Order: sequence, then C-alpha cells, then structure tokens
Amino acid sequence: MNKPILPVSSLSLKLPNADRSVETYRLAASRTFPSKLEGTLNRVAFSAAHVVADPLADLDPWLTSAVDWDRTIAFREHIWDLGLGVAEAMDTAQRGMGLAYEEQIAAVEKAGGRIILMASRALAKIGRNADDYAKVYNRVLSQVAEPVIIHWLGDMFDPALSDYWGTSNLDQAMDVAVGVINANASKVDGVKVSLLDKQREIDMRRRLDSNVKMYTGDDFNYAELIAGDDQGFSHALLGIFDAIAPAASYALSRLAAGDEAGFHDVLGPTVPLSRHIFKAPTRFYKTGIVFMAYLNGHQDHFTMVGGQESTRSTLHLAELFRLADQAGLLANPELATRRMKAVLATRGIEA
Repeated sequence: MNKPILPVSSLSLKLPNADRSVETYRLAASRTFPSKLEGTLNRVAFSAAHVVADPLADLDPWLTSAVDWDRTIAFREHIWDLGLGVAEAMDTAQRGMGLAYEEQIAAVEKAGGRIILMASRALAKIGRNADDYAKVYNRVLSQVAEPVIIHWLGDMFDPALSDYWGTSNLDQAMDVAVGVINANASKVDGVKVSLLDKQREIDMRRRLDSNVKMYTGDDFNYAELIAGDDQGFSHALLGIFDAIAPAASYALSRLAAGDEAGFHDVLGPTVPLSRHIFKAPTRFYKTGIVFMAYLNGHQDHFTMVGGQESTRSTLHLAELFRLADQAGLLANPELATRRMKAVLATRGIEA
C-alpha cells in the first residue's frame, strides 16, 4: 500500500538512513493540538510521566542521579492541563519492586496518592507457583485503603519478570491473574496489561469482574483498544502518552464527543511512532520519550537519569523525528528541527 502524500513545509534537514546514506528530509506541514483539554473524556487516561534530569549536576550519571525538580513538576502540570492523570514512578525499565509493598503503600496513601501495584522482581524470583502469588496479592490488597491498579508487566519491558504468576505459559498466567483480581474485585480499580499483545488484553478484559477496569499498557495497539468494540473497551495507562499528550487528549475528547473518526484521525498516526519508540529492546523506550520532550521544548537538554540517552542509536533518533513529524507531533517544528540538527552534529552529521 502506498503511503499517503503529506503536505510539506519549508523546513528541511539532513537525516541518516540505514544504508549509511544521508538524505535531505523535508518536514510535513505542521499540525496543532490544544494545549488544554477541550470538552470531557469518557475514558480514564494516565500518562506514565518521565523524570527530568539535571544536566549541570557535577556527578557521574551511571553512578549517581540528579533530578531537575522544577522541570519535572512543570511537565506534570502540562499533562494535567490536558486532562490526563499522572502515573508516578512508572519508569518500568529502571525501577524494580521488592517485597516491601506494605511500607510503600502506607507512604503513598499518607501523601494522598492512589496505588499502582507494580509487578515484583523479588516475587518473580522466589514465587514457586500460583499459590505464592495469590498469598502475596491477597495479603497486600486486604490492607489498601482505596482500590488499586494492578500492573502486569511482561518480560519484554523487564527480563527479571519472566514467568510471572508462577508459570511460563501465558494462558495459565492469565488464569492465575484473573483469579486473583476477581477474588479481590472490591480492592481493585483496574488492571494494566503490558504484554504488547492486543488479543490477550481483549480476552482478559472480557473475563474481568464487571467492576474492574482494563487499562491498556499496549504501546503497539492502544488506539484500537481504547476505541473498543461492542463488548467493551480499555482505559489507558501508557508511557507513550508522555510523548503524545496533546494529541492523546484531543483524540480522547473527540471520542467522548461521539466523533470516532476524528479520534482515529488524530491517534492512529501516532501508533507507528509508539511502535518505534517501544521496539526491542523495549526496556530502552524511555530514551525516545525524553527525546520527544527535548524536541518539543519541555526541557532544554537531552540528558537522562542514569545516562540513558545513550541507549538508542543515531538512526533510531532520526526515524523517531520522521515519524513524529508525520504524525503532527512536533509542537514547534522550527525548534524541533534546530534541536535535531544539534544532536546530529554531535554524532557526525553536519547540517
């Protein structure tokens, strides 16, 4: 199938190709989205927002981290203005949970937060069977003050979580997860599934207690999962909503207004970008998320906690720029082009 011909702008830059050639890429005509929520939403939508590093801290990034709290909070204000919720501390590639759930839950609830119960690396390591998982989740859920979101994270995001729910068989794991969640339905607001398998999410969604929401964590297929079908739909708790927040907010508002075609017109073109950002090794997805924040002016540098800006190649970043442009996601194309040129210059590609 031929790609649609996009209207073009006067902006251009040199971008590398996989065959080691360099092309002159001309940007598409810009597309703008509201900076604040317009209308209402009929889906619950969370963005797993990133943390902004302090680029001027005198430290070794691989050993010590420094956070720019002003820019980190400012980015969350941007997300909130768009009507999206913020899922905090959800950088699943860099944060591992132990078994200290009770202490962490108490701390979050004391601060007035709601709980997202992330998958446990420790439980994956020592859990022998389904009964071990049921015992831990039953005990933790019995103590929460408000219903929680349970996060089932696949090993493509975190290799330490292989065989979660006590088995390497995903069908059996699904049975265990559904059993634990439905047995504790009054304590579970919803479940986020991050398996990058749309059919498994749909199958699980149809098996959940009617009071338990499904929050898609599928950064490959979120548009169609959120739109849903005649048997239901998914809400959203997505890392990609960090990078595409204005488009996501506008698309969701169109869906709530009954304009499903408008929803797909806006959100559909963002999916190729998301699939690129979350491509294997998926655990390096955050590099693309932060690069988008840099291109769009939410931070004035491309420096990441832990030096993670080095986890993706020059070719990866160049393709990200193309896909973001084609989806209309560059808020200020002139700024984005200037910043892309600056990054490429440090990697041997002069404007």
